[in-house]
Amino acid sequence: MTERSIAYGTFVIEKYLAAPPAAVFAAWADVDRKAQWFGAPGGDNRPKEFDFRVGGREYSEGPAGAASFTFDVRYQDIIENERIVYTYEMTMNGARISVSLASVELRPESGGTRLLLTEHGAYLDGLDTNEQRREGTIWLVDQLDAFLKRQAAA
Repeated sequence: MTERSIAYGTFVIEKYLAAPPAAVFAAWADVDRKAQWFGAPGGDNRPKEFDFRVGGREYSEGPAGAASFTFDVRYQDIIENERIVYTYEMTMNGARISVSLASVELRPESGGTRLLLTEHGAYLDGLDTNEQRREGTIWLVDQLDAFLKRQAAA
């Protein structure tokens, strides 16, 4: 029998992005833009479902290394160019590994945006940890930053 457990964790990622809040918001809100930075490296990052509105769902699935993951989101609150609040669950090889509440705040600062991403997670049965999720989210925010820089240079 599998031993069941829940580990809780919270982290905050703060980063200055040299793009205005409207550009950062659009990178989250537009499926074509989001597919260019959000997801596994080298994979097909276009979500299977993308309904960016309060109550809407985003759903992605696919391999990352030897594992297969799903990312199932419900958008709880959206204020254009200011904030996005969503809940999501993740599975790995069919087993639920976490349930999280995340918020993205976009604050104008010095011609760019101060991004604050806060996540509260329940990590299930030892299959994921707060530190692993934090590291993965830092990687995603860095991918967002690189995408915005590519857009500005184009």
